[in-house]
Amino acid sequence: MGYGIFKKAAGFLLLMTVICGPLYMLTVTAAAQALFPHQANGSVIEINGKRYGSELLGQPFSDPGHLWGRAMNVDLKNYKAADGRAVMYAAPSNISPASKNYEKSIAERAAKMTAAHAGAAPVPVELVTISGSGLDPEISPSAAQYQTARIAAHRGIEEKEVRAVIKKYTTGRFLGLFGEPRVNVLKVNLALDGVL
Repeated sequence: MGYGIFKKAAGFLLLMTVICGPLYMLTVTAAAQALFPHQANGSVIEINGKRYGSELLGQPFSDPGHLWGRAMNVDLKNYKAADGRAVMYAAPSNISPASKNYEKSIAERAAKMTAAHAGAAPVPVELVTISGSGLDPEISPSAAQYQTARIAAHRGIEEKEVRAVIKKYTTGRFLGLFGEPRVNVLKVNLALDGVL
């Protein structure tokens, strides 16, 4: 009797291992590739065979003709891919908001933003703080609009053209209720460069 129960339990364990392991994984992967291939492959923006990055991951932009995203804690020196290319590594700073280092870094970023935007104040908070992930790809519409004069002046175009691009890549609240409107920094910059 004990052997029969053991045999049934072992058989059930093996069956559930197959169902919940490789069978489940293959089914979910196949369904994701069939129904949502763009999202299943990392939401990478690819145009004419060239990959520009994922729309879900922030990238550091510092050129005055581009929209700047959230401050990032980025390390480009110490991480390499297998083929030797530099890999961007970003993470939250883990500095306490009550520390002097945090206060100093915020003040430095705010001074940089104010100087780059002809003394415009107040500086939107997300342009001087690092997000929880360190890789936030979006900013608020007000933070994007704050930068229109700088971008337009550097590119030699009118501010209304920059505003139109920002508006095009602004996403509203989910179902009109949840979250806040947000602007995808990478998409705006690709559009400004004529790629999108």
